[in-house]
Amino acid sequence: MVVLKKILDFYINSSLHVALSAFALVSMTQFFSNIDGGLSVAFFAFFGTVVGYNFVKYDALARLNKNKIKKELKGIVLISFLSSIACFYFFLQLSLVTQTSAFVFLGLTLLYTLPFFPNKQNARNWKGVKIYIVGITWVGVTVLLPLLEAHVAFSYDVLLMSIQRFLLVFSLVLVFEIVDITFDDPHLQTVPQKIGVKLTKKLGYILLLLLLALEFFYTNNHHFLPLFFKFIVCGTIAIFLFFANENRSRYYASFWLESVPILWWLVLVVLEK
Repeated sequence: MVVLKKILDFYINSSLHVALSAFALVSMTQFFSNIDGGLSVAFFAFFGTVVGYNFVKYDALARLNKNKIKKELKGIVLISFLSSIACFYFFLQLSLVTQTSAFVFLGLTLLYTLPFFPNKQNARNWKGVKIYIVGITWVGVTVLLPLLEAHVAFSYDVLLMSIQRFLLVFSLVLVFEIVDITFDDPHLQTVPQKIGVKLTKKLGYILLLLLLALEFFYTNNHHFLPLFFKFIVCGTIAIFLFFANENRSRYYASFWLESVPILWWLVLVVLEK
């Protein structure tokens, strides 16, 4: 059990789990948009997420548990290095417009991580901004990039899908912020820090209901399957919201919650066969 726990911890800490969620969301965008964008953009999102998340989080994680990070750091550096090579390879497989757009979201990641002005904090430390940058970046990588790669023109339906994905990611991040409320710097002004846990949960429920309601406004998609799957996903996230509190273990959000898009995608894979 100790060995399995160490493997699971490394899997989570090296960002492989959240990267698999990104891969799943890209694949679901392709599925529900009825496009064949190939695997290049999905693998680019996977390996780019590993590199981006590891780049963003490890100074903070090292402060929280320096000894643990020292033991894991070599493996995480190796994973990140190999992922950066793979990310670059799949980046070269993408079209020029997709590559250009990818640089925009790379810029958001750098803005989130690095201070661009002397004596100024990075965007991660700007009050209340974190959740919006995370949401926009995930919309860009998991919705816009696969649609651009498939040469899908921007339309009303693409806008709806982008809004839905933003609401989905926003709701997921709310669970993280509730679980981490005692660990987050008060200066960050996360949503539960500003309005409290109870109101944050109510906000999450409203956003999930709005996500489902938007499904009825698509101009060329009135199929039962997309609504059914989004209902399942929103219902699952609502359950996670309901039971979220500051006493939950780190696996509650970092593993189980982030497994929701992966499980959704796996069900689609099974149904396609």
